[in-house]
Amino acid sequence: MRNLHLLLLLLFPFLLLVEVSVAQNDDSSDEDDREEVVRIVRFTGNDAVSNRALSTLVRTRNNREFLGIPRFTPWYYIHQLVGVGESPALLDRETVGSDIERIRLYYENLGFFEASVDTTIIEYRPGRYEVSFIIEEGNASRLRSVSYTGFPDFEDEELVEDFLSESLYAGRSENDTTFRVDERYRAQKLRQEQTRIIDFLKNNGFAAVQRDSVRALVKRDEDNPYTMDVLYAIRPGNFYTFGDVYIQLAGPDGNGEFEESMLVDNPRYSEQGFAIYMDKQEAANTKFDLLTEQLQFRAGDSFDQSAYLRSVNAYQNLGMLLINRFGLSEDGSLPDYSKEHIPVFFDLQTVPKHSIRTEFFGMRRYGFGTGVGLNYNNNNLLGRAENLTVALNTNLEFVTSNTLNEISPRDEDGNRVTSGSDIFQSYEFRVEYALPRLNRPLRFLSDVPWIETARTRYSLSYSQSNQLFFDINSDVRFNLRYELRHSQRFQSLIDVIELDVVDTDPSTQFRQNLINEFGENSLELLRIEEDFRPQFSSVIRYTLRAQNTNLIKRNYGYFSEYSIALAGNVPFLMDRYIITPGDIEGTLPSPLGISSNALAYSRFFKLSADYRRYFSLTPDAVFALRFFGGYAHPIGQSDNIPLNRRFFAGGSNDIRGWSPFRLGPGSIPPDEVTIPGGEVKLAAFKEIRQTFMKNVLNADWYLAWHTDAGNVWYGPGNTFIDEQDTDLLADGRFRIQEFYKQIAVGSGIGIRLDWEFIVARFDFTYRIHDLEEGWLENRQMYFSFGIGHSF
Repeated sequence: MRNLHLLLLLLFPFLLLVEVSVAQNDDSSDEDDREEVVRIVRFTGNDAVSNRALSTLVRTRNNREFLGIPRFTPWYYIHQLVGVGESPALLDRETVGSDIERIRLYYENLGFFEASVDTTIIEYRPGRYEVSFIIEEGNASRLRSVSYTGFPDFEDEELVEDFLSESLYAGRSENDTTFRVDERYRAQKLRQEQTRIIDFLKNNGFAAVQRDSVRALVKRDEDNPYTMDVLYAIRPGNFYTFGDVYIQLAGPDGNGEFEESMLVDNPRYSEQGFAIYMDKQEAANTKFDLLTEQLQFRAGDSFDQSAYLRSVNAYQNLGMLLINRFGLSEDGSLPDYSKEHIPVFFDLQTVPKHSIRTEFFGMRRYGFGTGVGLNYNNNNLLGRAENLTVALNTNLEFVTSNTLNEISPRDEDGNRVTSGSDIFQSYEFRVEYALPRLNRPLRFLSDVPWIETARTRYSLSYSQSNQLFFDINSDVRFNLRYELRHSQRFQSLIDVIELDVVDTDPSTQFRQNLINEFGENSLELLRIEEDFRPQFSSVIRYTLRAQNTNLIKRNYGYFSEYSIALAGNVPFLMDRYIITPGDIEGTLPSPLGISSNALAYSRFFKLSADYRRYFSLTPDAVFALRFFGGYAHPIGQSDNIPLNRRFFAGGSNDIRGWSPFRLGPGSIPPDEVTIPGGEVKLAAFKEIRQTFMKNVLNADWYLAWHTDAGNVWYGPGNTFIDEQDTDLLADGRFRIQEFYKQIAVGSGIGIRLDWEFIVARFDFTYRIHDLEEGWLENRQMYFSFGIGHSF
């Protein structure tokens, strides 16, 4: 950090010199050629509205200020010096005039109908301007009551009553259609309520309702003109039903005649006298019933705009077709409201059925490596939007002798034992089959209202790899997952069954090193070997995701994920009732001869919570926070968590400054860890990102300051006592009175290159709290690279 502070101290006077140099250049330039640069934008008189809100409203702006520090605009200074950075923010008097009107209208929408806005433009130095917006707000108007009139009569008499109970102004009721609100006038909220009324009518048969069909009439109090009553006057128009439905499905090239046709008029999809007419090309390779199943309404039902739009989304979510056009008229124009039945038209086209993708990638774990992947995709396998993916990935990783010397175990004399550089290799074969609907055993949830769309996903994979300490002879995984989307923000993932058979084989050198360090029959050796025994695990898991952010940009809103899992019950039931009825052996024979070794298993439950929040500091700066907590605990006769199910810390996407899996548990030094990973994890992350260049190499460039803190610990169920009754895991065990002393902290700066669909990340981190060396004692800087924001 001392180097970083020195860099900032050197940079600040340098930027001041640039500022002076720029000013001198401005003074020496011809008056006619001098650029008019906006350096200061001020707002005065704005008591009810913050400066920040007004600054995002106007178009007259100065150059970007670093972290919101007034007039500290290093990217502008750099541009003036070398031509790279941010060009000057020039004064445009026409834009200033438009900004005056924007501010006035904004105040009017907030109920300040008498607000006035003026401006002064001052050239305080040659070519440097200060723009001030002078605001006189006046008195704010308030709403006293909100009423409704003109709702049509529905067969369900409670329909309007239920709708009004959810009004944005619901509260104290004066009568069935009037609420006493007593709040500040806000035009945006009135418009939101107007939109809510329009949507309600359109979803209940009144398709022709427009903005002018629902008017908010405002009446001022005679004694106090700043007090208002609002009446929503509703003219719903005529009642409509869906007419016939017409669906055309073309093949991938979109040309040619429609060779196949079908008419559907059964009660499941249409009322009597109405029908669904479908035409498709043979090249589409799609069954007709897939098209009808996506409709969320029946032909002849009362018009429901929400059901119509859900049908459009259902077609989009299939993933195997494009929607060229959809509408309520044949030519895409406005519907014919002179007729009581409104037909529906869908013009669809399938995408190519087969695709092959190859990919090359780089990787870094212990060393540097490269890999290649081959993926075949069939996105409409059986004609009902089934998706089949077959993938093969392989990689090689070269690890130098120096790296191996740092992380290899020690011999009986305490020396690292390595055999020079090495190459590790692995490959994975994966098959995935997905359907855009629910299959058994959750098919009964297909029509529940709290699921918008659903997907069933089956996956099977087989992999092998050789690594530093052990080889994975085989890893076979099977998973059945249901993906349920409840709304735009909420999604549930249900892993009904996840099976994993892992056959590991510790290297001879690794085992010999352990014998040299701990002894032939030591408890430490037995416990470490337990981690590397072949394992059979099963997991049932529920995950809830909630998000309101762009997952690439991550510059607003939030992302959260909460998970609960129960593991080990399948092998336990097999052991208890099938393999050895009445007895519990704790091991199982390998299924299908996958391994010649017996398979151990563990029963446990696991909880995790991950919450991320993104705050906009300025239009070009973001403050990001992340909190993570996880806990796992063995149950039944199990006393540990399998190695591949534990929590780990460190890495470019976790606590930066430490290599992956090399932090913790607790304060145990990495070279003394006998049981890697932990059952408890706590972590907190902070990052401030500031744009400093735009559209350089077609990317926006961000400077980021990050701080990561956290660790993993052994849980209370993880016991390891030697012959002297000493707890060998004491320094790594989670204790309320001690854990805060074992929080590792890393902080540093980084660069982000943000293209439209990908973010490249380069971070330089110092260990603020190194658990081995203490606070601010480690002067080494650690580099990490990643794709996408770290959180």
